[in-house]
Amino acid sequence: MEINIVGFALVLTIMGGLAVLMGKWLAYTFEGQCHWVLERWSYRALGVNPSERMGWARYGLVLLVSNAVMMGFGYLVLRLQVVLPLNGLGNAAQTPDLAFNTAASFITNTNWQAYGGETSLSNATQMLAITFLMFCGATAGVAAAGAFIRGLARASSQDIGNYWVDFMRILWRVMLPLCFVTALVYVWQGMPQTLDSQVMATTLEGARQQIILGPVASFESIKHIGTNGGGFFSMNAAHPFENPTPLTNTLHILSMLLIPSSLTVTFGLMLARRRQGWVFFGAFLVMFVGFLVLMYGAEQSGNPLLTQAGADQVLSSTQPGGNMEGKELRFGIAGTALFVTTTTAATTGSVNAMHDSLTPMGGFVPLAQMMLNTVFGGDGVGFINLIQYAILTVFLAGMMIGRTPEFLGKKIEVREIKLVMLSVLAHPASILGFTALAMLWPDTGTSLANHGAHGFSEVLYAYTSGTANNGSAFAGFNANTPFFNATIGLAMLIGRYFTLLPLLAVAGSLAAKKTVPDSPGTFPTATPLFMGLLAACRT
Repeated sequence: MEINIVGFALVLTIMGGLAVLMGKWLAYTFEGQCHWVLERWSYRALGVNPSERMGWARYGLVLLVSNAVMMGFGYLVLRLQVVLPLNGLGNAAQTPDLAFNTAASFITNTNWQAYGGETSLSNATQMLAITFLMFCGATAGVAAAGAFIRGLARASSQDIGNYWVDFMRILWRVMLPLCFVTALVYVWQGMPQTLDSQVMATTLEGARQQIILGPVASFESIKHIGTNGGGFFSMNAAHPFENPTPLTNTLHILSMLLIPSSLTVTFGLMLARRRQGWVFFGAFLVMFVGFLVLMYGAEQSGNPLLTQAGADQVLSSTQPGGNMEGKELRFGIAGTALFVTTTTAATTGSVNAMHDSLTPMGGFVPLAQMMLNTVFGGDGVGFINLIQYAILTVFLAGMMIGRTPEFLGKKIEVREIKLVMLSVLAHPASILGFTALAMLWPDTGTSLANHGAHGFSEVLYAYTSGTANNGSAFAGFNANTPFFNATIGLAMLIGRYFTLLPLLAVAGSLAAKKTVPDSPGTFPTATPLFMGLLAACRT
């Protein structure tokens, strides 16, 4: 156990070091004046003006419309799969409801999958629709975070940047280089990267076995760096082609945390408030470690029902002990606990174990983190969600000391609080509303492998995962029906845009305000006290 704790500490220490490096690069990317050649070519190809200055409404509209066009492209590819090349397995096109769900899932950075990747999609679809949308969704989220931070940094301005400049810079300077290097490492570790759809092997018994192949390494790199989470194979990161070694398991974890953690450093640099950035990083880390301790303790303690059935769950020199149901032996309790905590903290959704087989308290951790949606969170949007709670914390603290709340030198007034509350309430409204509707839907029972309380948890988990743009699931739940494809698809769109757009409006509102100097009555936000209040407000 001591070795596992040291391993956790080492991974989190590496994460902190990488956050500093990536945070500095992101700040340079957002604030740079020059355009790279590839970026200029991209502007010309799209017919956009990189010198255009955008207010929050224009910025949000461009983001929304461009995402809608990309989603439409993905939908068409999924529907036309049967006539596209590189379909050596002859997979049929997705149905209209499933294609809508899939396209909505990947453009919103959710990557919920109501299908099995290796049995449903061709290599062309995996690249043209799935990988393309994973790049677009993640890049749009980070671009929005840059605009949001820029809005907080400015005063008496209607300008929060140019969406296309932010998007192309993140794509060409961050996502593509990182994913290229990571994919090479993954190939070195044994992940396939080929356009062949399959290879036939002869087993020791002499039988012929089909082994599905494809461009897996490139898929896995953006899957985790982009906090996407969809699986090339239905087993996701538990499949040996997606996660062949303990090193790749660790790289997956660090990749998921890389951009969400580094944005705190970027924030500190762009606002010249480094201490404030580290307070936000600390708030993320405190929540993450708390959930990790709960997850690891619950799974290492084991399942009493398995003990009653005669299973040996005691840690010894010959076996790892604890609840190993649904887990890979090569990752064990510690590797699984850290992965589960990370994938739902960073709203990635990639899984290296069966979440449905977690202990009750172990299953509580991913469900709670998705409901909070601010324990690191996804690329870009996680940091934006943290700031909404920071504004809410400042507002509540300001009311208690009897003065107008201030945040980063700007007064927080009625407009900002209304927008923040719209974003805050959209999340639970979507989860609870769709869950209640599903419980009333007459065919829901046929989609459940488990009934009673656990069956309800499967449905609740599905809509929480969709709204939080996570994508993981309590398996044993058949979501590939017209009702669930439509409603979970809508939950993903609500969770993405009904929370993101109001907060862009908050950034625009604060950018237009004048900066007020601190006074003796100003509530300090770059302190451990505020970090504790922020963590408490989020829970």
